[in-house]
Amino acid sequence: MRIRIVDAFTDRPFAGNPAGVLLLDSAAFPEDDRLQRIATEVNLSETAFAHPLPPGGEADWALRWFTPTTEVDMCGHATLATAHVLHTTGTATGTVRFTARCGILTSVAHPDGSLTLDFPTAPLTPAAAPAGLAAALGAEPVSVHDTGTHLGDLLVELADEATVRGLTPDFAALAACSRRGVIATAAAGDPSPGHDYVSRGFFPRVGIDEDPVTGSAHTALAPFWSARLGRDELTGLQASARSGLVRTALRGERTLLTGDAVTVIEGELLTGV
Repeated sequence: MRIRIVDAFTDRPFAGNPAGVLLLDSAAFPEDDRLQRIATEVNLSETAFAHPLPPGGEADWALRWFTPTTEVDMCGHATLATAHVLHTTGTATGTVRFTARCGILTSVAHPDGSLTLDFPTAPLTPAAAPAGLAAALGAEPVSVHDTGTHLGDLLVELADEATVRGLTPDFAALAACSRRGVIATAAAGDPSPGHDYVSRGFFPRVGIDEDPVTGSAHTALAPFWSARLGRDELTGLQASARSGLVRTALRGERTLLTGDAVTVIEGELLTGV
C-alpha cells in the first residue's frame, strides 16, 4: 500500500500543513484500531484514509481522518492532500465527491494545479469566554464564538495581528477550553502582502499543540471575516512556523476553500493495512 506525505495549502515543499494520504484498494475501511495505529505511526496532524465507492452513488470515495490520538469529524488540509494525490496520480479527474462524517464534500482541480474544496460553513454562535481562556492563550479576547458540532472549536478574536503572531499558549490549560481546539484570529495589520486576516490553530485536546494550516477552521473564519470586511471572497494566512494561505469564498451554507499542495514523500506501508 502506497503512503504519501503531502504539504497542503502551499505551493512549495516543507511549508503548509503535511498530511499522510493512503488510498485503499478495499471496498471498506479496516478496523478503527488499525487506522489509528497507522496515524499514530505517521504522527502528523492528520492522516487521511480513502477507499473507492461503487459508481452511481452520491460520492466517489469514502474518506476518514485521524490525528495521532483520535478520529476527527472534519479536516480540510488532509482532504486537499487526498484530492491532490487522486489528481496527480491520474486516479481521478474533474470533480471528486467524498463522503465523510461531516457529510458530502467535493473537490475540483484547476488548470494551475490548485484545488477548491466545498465544505459546510460552520455556524457561529457568540459565546462567553471560558474561565482561564485569556490566561491559557496569553491574550485577552475581543470576542469568542462557538463553531458548532463538526468543528467543536472556539473562534477567538484578538486585538491585532501582532498579538496573534506573538501567542505562546499554555497548551495543557488550553485543552480544557473547548471540545476540539481554539482558533485565534485578527484582521491583517497590513493587507498588502495578500492576506485579509491571520489565524493560528491550537488543538492540544486531540494531540496537536499547534496545527500549521487548518483548512476546516476556515469554514468558521470565512463567515466571521466576511461579515466584518464586507466581502465574500478573502484570503487567510495561518501564521504558524510553516505558514500557509487559504483562499475562502462564502456561499451561504457552504464555504469554498482553495489552495495548492505538493507531494514531498512517497513510500510503501510494509505491514499492509
